Amino acid sequence: MLNGFLVQMLDGTLVTIELAICSAVLGTIIGLLGALFESIPIPFIRYPIMSIIFFIRGLPELLVLFFMYFGVAALLSRIFGSYVDISPFLAGVIALGLIFGAYASQVFHGAFSAVDHGQLDAGLAMGFTRWQVFTRIQIPQAWRHAIPGLGNLWLGLIKDTAIVTLIGLTDLMTQAKIAATATYQPFTFYLFAALIYLVITSISQKIIDFFTLRANRYVH
Repeated sequence: MLNGFLVQMLDGTLVTIELAICSAVLGTIIGLLGALFESIPIPFIRYPIMSIIFFIRGLPELLVLFFMYFGVAALLSRIFGSYVDISPFLAGVIALGLIFGAYASQVFHGAFSAVDHGQLDAGLAMGFTRWQVFTRIQIPQAWRHAIPGLGNLWLGLIKDTAIVTLIGLTDLMTQAKIAATATYQPFTFYLFAALIYLVITSISQKIIDFFTLRANRYVH
């Protein structure tokens, strides 16, 4: 029986990793777009985006998750006149992606600001288009400044995935809870879950360090 629960927890670990990766990809896209829109000197575009980012950052993560799972489902059900079900995994990805993106936008904004503006002007003077300047000059250098901040957000995201337990997703924490309840051994299974989280974060930190060193390999 014990081995069976451990296998289920490993299955839950895969769900947790999938949730974290999907949320990070979505959040990175949202963060990048948010940083770009924030830099546009047009008030009716810039200020609404800034307000949305501020709003999301100011809410508890659990509230964002409940809004996506319960609130959006109720809103869509009312619009279409029939019950609309949102899967816990999808709700978790969107909620955690929005949270990740709200913070990532600030990371990207600071990273873009760290790039010497003279290099951008030099690129335009050499005949590059603005898109070429952005993709060939600004992004590669901003990436170097963004990696540490994005790495910290990723480590936080891995731990934040535990909140999806509250909407019924069978992630690592849900499987640990099931095993602890069935066997009356909460210490054993929650300790095992903690070790799994530590392994994931430790491997993640090694990967972050690798990309940090690689991005700074030409910087002296």
